[in-house]
Amino acid sequence: MKRSLGICCWCSPLSSDSVRTAIRCYSCKDYTASCTKQRDCSYDDACLTLNERGGMTYRQCLKYSDCEYSRLGQMFPQVSSFTFKCCNSDLCNSAPSSAASSLIGLLTSLAVMWWCVH
Repeated sequence: MKRSLGICCWCSPLSSDSVRTAIRCYSCKDYTASCTKQRDCSYDDACLTLNERGGMTYRQCLKYSDCEYSRLGQMFPQVSSFTFKCCNSDLCNSAPSSAASSLIGLLTSLAVMWWCVH
């Protein structure tokens, strides 16, 4: 009778909640919606989109704990009035899609033409 030595190994897959990986964010400062530059962020970062009232948009990595209006006001003293969004998935700080913008423009045009005819 042959005997074999079996080695048993128990492996447990890690859940996605137990390991947080770094995310990628768009990283640029411009007046257009054509930001394509990407950056790898730290594991505790979020993606920031900060829209200045004058039209400048800032996209970058930011510590998630800094994602509050008063803290951003200190970090961007040159910006007097702004809105912002922080998110924590890959490339979530992209510009709105041009398809959605085109659809909104088309629907607005149709509504104006309909209103003028009636």
